[in-house]
Amino acid sequence: MPASVTPANIRLAPKVVLHDHLDGGLRPQTIIDLAQQTGYSALPATDAQELARWFTESADSGSLVRYLETFAHTVGVMQDRASLIRVASECAQDHAADGVVYAEVRFAPELHTEKGMHLTEVVEAVLEGFAIGAAIASEAGHPIVVRALLTAMRHAARSREIAELVVQYRDRGVAGFDIAGAEAGFPPSRHLDAFEYLRKENAHFTIHAGEAFGLPSIWEALTWCGAERLGHGVRIIDDISVAADGTVSLGLLAAYVRDRRIPLEMCPSSNIQTGAAASIAEHPIGLLTKLKFRVTVNTDNRLMSGVSMTSEMTALAQAFGYGWEEMQWFTLNAMKSSFLPFDERLAIINDVIKPGYAALAG
Repeated sequence: MPASVTPANIRLAPKVVLHDHLDGGLRPQTIIDLAQQTGYSALPATDAQELARWFTESADSGSLVRYLETFAHTVGVMQDRASLIRVASECAQDHAADGVVYAEVRFAPELHTEKGMHLTEVVEAVLEGFAIGAAIASEAGHPIVVRALLTAMRHAARSREIAELVVQYRDRGVAGFDIAGAEAGFPPSRHLDAFEYLRKENAHFTIHAGEAFGLPSIWEALTWCGAERLGHGVRIIDDISVAADGTVSLGLLAAYVRDRRIPLEMCPSSNIQTGAAASIAEHPIGLLTKLKFRVTVNTDNRLMSGVSMTSEMTALAQAFGYGWEEMQWFTLNAMKSSFLPFDERLAIINDVIKPGYAALAG
């Protein structure tokens, strides 16, 4: 008999996350502890429950710009080696406890240098934290593989420098590169130098595109910059039309994305907060899944959205009637699209993901 599709059972299912921000997933109590230890005095609340509520309410504004403002507090307490190690370790442990077996977690090294840390020190501290957290999780019976994505801020001018760090640390736990931040006015083509360097070095990269800004952002990310995946990509729906009789027509860009199996790193709850979708039931993920785009499900910012991979999968199951077959499909899409070497991807698919879903599906 198949297991019922409940949050408790979904938590047991092996899951893969490709789009998760380190500075968007801190435990509220950790923020309070680190603020006390480091002298950060700007927190809006010093009770863990109140602080958690403040983050989700502030992020619920419907504006990407306002949503991004909440990060001032998390980044504010992540400015020294010990704090970064703790946050990264807890990130790995929290994902593992939620049933995540592979995670690519992104962070922007340039945001953690306010107190004098060098970019390499930031990267090494986070990688050390991931390793510690993964070891603790494994001992607790929740093995997880965690890799880092190094993010450059699209409004800044350090993308080439960050890209070089990706190449420097690619054999030490860094899987790839990303650019993030407000899309409007900061097209990905501003960072062509970084993308050309990465392609020359055969390094992997994804690009935040099609979240708050539309099709031109997606088009540039793919055709000018050569992105392997799209961070969010939700606005690809703007190139898809549905007639009154239900007939679906894909524009040239949407057809290209589907034909090329370009992975969409979809983050449903986050998209609702930033105004990219009105509700889970109305989220484009439903149609994109039906049309068999390479859809993956992700958390984006677990603190700001008050989510986990389990809660995101649960919300989709409730809204669209998805069962174990669809959840395995999302998970396999993500694992196939990860920046892990092929043989390692295959091992997780065959040894962890497929057996895990087979047990649940009966």
